[in-house]
Parts: sequence; C-alpha cells; structure tokens
Amino acid sequence: MIPAREPPRLAWVSLAAILAAMFAISVGYGVVLPILPFLIERLAGPLEPARLASHTGLLTGTYILAIFVFAPLWGALSDRWGRKPVILLGLAGFAATVGLLAIAQSLTMLYVGRALSGLFAAAITPAAYALVGDYAPSKEWRAHRFALINIAGTAGFFIGPLLGGLAVRLSGTLFGIAPDEAFSTPFLAAAGLSAAATLLVLLVVPGHATREDENLPAEASQLERRAVFRLLAVAFVTALAIGSFEVGLSLQGKSLGLDAAHIGAMFAECSLVMAIVQAIIFSPLIRPELTRWFIAPGLAVLAVALIAVPLASASLAMTVAVALVAASAGMLSPVATYWASLGMGTSQGATLGRMTASASLGQAIGSAAGGLLFDVPFLPAAGFLLPALVVFLAFLVSFPLPRLLMSRAEEVRQA
Repeated sequence: MIPAREPPRLAWVSLAAILAAMFAISVGYGVVLPILPFLIERLAGPLEPARLASHTGLLTGTYILAIFVFAPLWGALSDRWGRKPVILLGLAGFAATVGLLAIAQSLTMLYVGRALSGLFAAAITPAAYALVGDYAPSKEWRAHRFALINIAGTAGFFIGPLLGGLAVRLSGTLFGIAPDEAFSTPFLAAAGLSAAATLLVLLVVPGHATREDENLPAEASQLERRAVFRLLAVAFVTALAIGSFEVGLSLQGKSLGLDAAHIGAMFAECSLVMAIVQAIIFSPLIRPELTRWFIAPGLAVLAVALIAVPLASASLAMTVAVALVAASAGMLSPVATYWASLGMGTSQGATLGRMTASASLGQAIGSAAGGLLFDVPFLPAAGFLLPALVVFLAFLVSFPLPRLLMSRAEEVRQA
C-alpha cells in the first residue's frame, strides 16, 4: 500500500483565525439569551408569561432550526468550493444579519433576523472542523485542535451572555441610553466582532488543502451505519437537552426577579465548566481512542442533572446541578464530533454538516419545548424532565458505541 502523503501543516495564526470565527458566532448567539425576554416585551408590549415564554423558545429555536436546514448544504459546499470561501461567506452574512437585529422594530423583523443569522452561522462550524481535519497528520493532532475549536465556541458562549446583560446595564448607567435603545448595543458589538473575524480569516487562512490520504476504499471511508446513527443521536439529544435547559434557565431567572446581568452570569458558569471539561477530555493526558468510553456515562449524568435542576431549592444545589449539565454536555458534543470526522477525508464537510444539523435540530426542538413547557400547570418542571427522559433513552442505545467506534479506529489506523 502506498503511504499517504503527510498533509501540510496548519500555521498557528491560521488556526487562531478559525478559533476567532467560532468565538464570534458563539458570542453572536449567546449575546441574545439574557436579553431576549426583555427585547420581546419591548417590541410586542407587555405579554402574559405563557406567551412571553413561547416567543422566547420559538425565537431561540428559529435560529437553531435555520442551522439544521442549511448546515448540510454548507458542509457539502465546503467539500466542493473549499473551506475558506464558505467560512468567509458565513461570517460576513452573520455580521450583517446580527447588525440587522440591532435595528429591529417589530417581532416579525426579529424572527426574520434570527433566521438569517442562523442561515449564515450554519456555514462556520462544519467548515471549520473540516478545515482542521484537512490538515490533521494524526488522530492526536486532530483531537487536540478539535478541542481548541470547542473551547473557542464555549468561550464565546461565556462572553456572549455576559456581554448581552452588561452592555444593556452599562449603556444606561455610563452613557445615559434609554433602556429601549440599550438593547441594540450588544448586537452591534457582536456584529463588529464577526466583521473583524471575517477580515482575519480573509488575510491568514490558507485555501483548500489537497489530501491524498483517501487510500481507504470507498466503502471503508464511512463509519458503520449503526455507529453513524448513534453518533447523530448523541448529538441530537445533547443539543435538545441544552436547548431546553438554556431557555428554561433564562425564563426561571426572570421569574425569580433576576436582571439580564444575573442571568448572563448563570450562563457564564455553564460555559466556564464546559471549557474546563473539554480541555481535560482532549488533553495529552487522555488518548483520543479512550473518549468513546465517556459517551454512556456522560448521557447518564446529563439525565440526572436535568432532573436535579428544577428540584434544587438551595443555591449551592442549583450551582452543582447546573455545573453537571454543563460538564456532561460539554464532554458529549466534542467527543461525538471527533468520532464522526475520523477517516472521512474529502467528505468531512458533508459529514460534519450532518452532525451540525442533527445537533441544531435537537437544540431547536429543545429551545421551543423549553419555552412551551415552562411552568405548565400539570407538570411545572416539564421543560427539564421530558428532555431528561429523551437523554435516558439515548443512554440505553449508546452501549454498543465503544465497540463500533473502536472497529472504525482500527480500520483507519491500518489503512
């Protein structure tokens, strides 16, 4: 067998630009979360709690649903056009549409802006992962760089809610901006950050890498169908749980009388825990092939933690439950993405697009459900308990994954 030619190295400055792109779109998503209920009331007027919760969930779900629809298309286009053009289109479009939200004057315009933002954000994740995979000389290199991408996205989600809440507060206290106008400030900041990331990618990221490691026969270059199905299921249920959790946490904070800054701090806690867990999971201390054993325990912890969140009565118990949700979700998503990308070669974009779409569909459903099920009379904690049930079912079907994934890793290593 002719050995595969080693791919060219990806310079650190180019990797930094990719990380900046992931950070920017995560900020653009997270900046909305703590201010969304307040923004809806500004545009639509005072609403009953049930209607406010529904709009909060549906607006969050609209963004994620757009990612579900368009991520596979963007991923396939990145296989054909190259990763860099797709990332540039996504970033530029995202910057423009987030800026559009800053001038939204109606609830309809807010829905349209969120959908367009999701459409362009869908381009970034599959193309960014695939670009790193194009340059991966080993499984370890791939795993560690994937971890950096995950951490960049998590850091953006950490900064986004804090930026959203604090920008509204500081605009009023420091600059005397009226509260109705202050909600534009976080969107403008997020749009500027995305524009800067666009310029950085344009200047330093290389074009499409030519790979000759596709020595695997066509039928061997794809994960076994059963493994693919289970990885997609893991991505789906993890995102569903997080989507419902995010909306529920935002609405629960508002119902308790917390302002946008306090709600943003709770989301920041989640992001910090996720970043720490991701750094550990894909650190040099843990071999990448061992991560397949973390999937079932991660799902079990996520299910239990979701049940614990609405039951926690003390602040310490709530902090621990939120941290467990963040830790388990922060571990499951990157592990599933890593194994889905392994050995895909030139079809990485399409494969990772499907993974992104699966996660986005789960988050869209979870976000909508989190709003619609929040504080329903017959089951007040339904927004947390029903996602926990779905996660438990995924836990039951995840047991064969370590064997299936190890078989795939052996095929790639021997090729």
